Amino acid sequence: MAKALGQMGVVKTARNLLTLNQNDGFDCMSCAWPDPQGRRHTAEFCENGAKAVSWEGVRDTVGPEFFARHSIADLAGQTDHWLEKQGRLTHPMVRRDGGTHYEPISWAEAFALTGEHLRGLAGPDEAIFYTSGRASNEAAFLYQLFARAFGTNNLPDCSNMCHESTSVGLRRTIGVGKGSVSLQDLHEADLIIVSGQNPGTNHPRMLTALEVAKRDGAKILAVNPLPEAGLRRFDNPQKARGLAGRGTPLADLMLPIRSNGDLALWQAVSLLLLQAEDAAPGTVLDRAFIESHTVGFDEWEKHIRDLDREAVLSATGLSWSQIEATAEMLAGSKRIVHCWAMGITQHHNAVATIKEMVNVALLQGMIGKPGAGLCPVRGHSNVQGDRTMGIWEKAPDSFLDAIRDEFGFEPPREHGFDAAEAVRALRDGRAKAFIALGGNFVAAMSDTEVTAAAVRGAEFTVQISTKLNRSHIDAGRTALILPTLGRTERDLTGGREQRVTVEDSMSAVHASRGRSAPAGPLLRSEVDILCGIAAATLGDRHDIEWAEFAGDYDRIRDRIGRVVPGCDDYAEKIRAGGFVMPHPPRDSRTFPTPEGKAVFTVSPLEVLTVPPGRLILQTLRSHDQFNTTIYGLDDRYRGIKSGRRVVFISAEDLTELGFADGDMVDLVSEWADGRDRRAERFRLVEYPTPKGCVAAYYPETNPLVPLDSQAAESGTPTSKWVVVRLIPAAG
Repeated sequence: MAKALGQMGVVKTARNLLTLNQNDGFDCMSCAWPDPQGRRHTAEFCENGAKAVSWEGVRDTVGPEFFARHSIADLAGQTDHWLEKQGRLTHPMVRRDGGTHYEPISWAEAFALTGEHLRGLAGPDEAIFYTSGRASNEAAFLYQLFARAFGTNNLPDCSNMCHESTSVGLRRTIGVGKGSVSLQDLHEADLIIVSGQNPGTNHPRMLTALEVAKRDGAKILAVNPLPEAGLRRFDNPQKARGLAGRGTPLADLMLPIRSNGDLALWQAVSLLLLQAEDAAPGTVLDRAFIESHTVGFDEWEKHIRDLDREAVLSATGLSWSQIEATAEMLAGSKRIVHCWAMGITQHHNAVATIKEMVNVALLQGMIGKPGAGLCPVRGHSNVQGDRTMGIWEKAPDSFLDAIRDEFGFEPPREHGFDAAEAVRALRDGRAKAFIALGGNFVAAMSDTEVTAAAVRGAEFTVQISTKLNRSHIDAGRTALILPTLGRTERDLTGGREQRVTVEDSMSAVHASRGRSAPAGPLLRSEVDILCGIAAATLGDRHDIEWAEFAGDYDRIRDRIGRVVPGCDDYAEKIRAGGFVMPHPPRDSRTFPTPEGKAVFTVSPLEVLTVPPGRLILQTLRSHDQFNTTIYGLDDRYRGIKSGRRVVFISAEDLTELGFADGDMVDLVSEWADGRDRRAERFRLVEYPTPKGCVAAYYPETNPLVPLDSQAAESGTPTSKWVVVRLIPAAG
């Protein structure tokens, strides 16, 4: 309330928070956790949701006068926190080639300038169309339609940086790149595994689901290099017990695993489950499920039976008794939900790790039954919906065929650039234009200096944004800032009250409608902006009705219903309250893989080691941020006040390396290219994390993640496996 009242005032605070995540309100932008069905709590939001709404609803504005006072060179010297704290963008702005300041530009001229630059490219593949996970389904569908009508599949998105490994791993093993559970499944589970995830900071409303399950007798297993306060005990602020500090203890077992030890852990657990089945046949494995619904079990079993126990201990940093206790929890449970987030997905062998987690679920038949399943927890509010709507550089031919049949043109078939390849293309001159639908690409992407230089080298960039950020500073030679409505604001595009739709982490699609007055009279919706750009670029090519789409979003939903699998009668279902996307493994235990069944996969065990004196860095969020958006400089769950340049390090490593708690160091990462990447002046904070593993906040540490250090198969940056050394900071 202190944050909200200070930034929005009393009236807007009441209007926004009382409609946040309500049936006829707007969807929270701070995560993709699903809303409960039926009656909802009056305060159906978490602390970070309130921060996100306050961040967007702030009364301060950034207009032409601000940009006249501040040159781009001046803004470049400010912190990311300072930039976003200035307020809401209210006017279209342009920095012309050679200019030192952004200047105002009309919407018509901005659209015409965009069309002129895009049509002037040597070919459509010189343009890149990036998407953040905040875009609505309607905007995402139009964006991919525009890019493909223009002639390219260069559609990188923030999923490339976070859960791409999940999509690849699940698609290969169960045939669908999404989780297989509902919120009710978590309530009904008797064991919930939370791997590589910090719900207390990143998905706080998940703690309510864990509390419900716990009070109904469920056990919770937490697997994470750092102990997380929210998984120790949940003080539910919506209940008197929680407000009184008598919360619910959550995790029954916390495994302080070494970074990247998860593949070894789950292979060892599988071995112990196989051995438990040997000792008591018919009591641990679901043989009927394995025989009827899977392939590859025999080869996988042979591989697991040969597992090297010492390699497992080295990789995990755990004792064998801790791994045995984990296996006993699984063996004694009949309904298990496996949850994970970026602590799993951002390693070189992330896809293999996810496949191994699926193997464990298949072994016990934990897919397609109540209270069980796979639960990747997405961080951005509609990143899953964006992919459903076609934001994907590798869209399948079936989707492209549907676009062709509906709109009457042949879309490009060659795969486009993902996020990392987009940076390489800009760096190497293969791409000349970069358009971003939301987000802060420069700060979010790995290898920040390389990314920033690549984007600065573009001939033309467009940022469709609500707030000032680093990507407006490190921009192309000609650069546009196009201010858009936020999720909280009324959308009266076309002279009628519009609403948009989103898809949460559990495949539920529902409407979102803001209620607050826009931050400025010139703001346009994402849909309106995209239609203006598309019309100015393509004209009447392909006879696509851009103006009609902007005037009535139901026209977009009608087209979505005819193109996107599972979205039949889309507009009607949204008017009726929403729907859940089909998921064959969850719904009918059918698996749309090439084999027609779920697939046990064999992955070699990797034990990653580093030279003496080196550590493994994982990047993470503080409690006072959402992705690259910094709300404040505290992390009260970890005891940090008024600072972000900190490194969490074990007492053993402090002693061995000759440092003390509070020392100032520079972080230097090491990679095969031989180039040292440096992040300066970080304070060491003694913390209970495994020896050899350290942690620090992003985006401050993104400069340390090499662009070419990516997950095999998915291309996700390896932000949880960065080899670093610590050197005393100068001064």
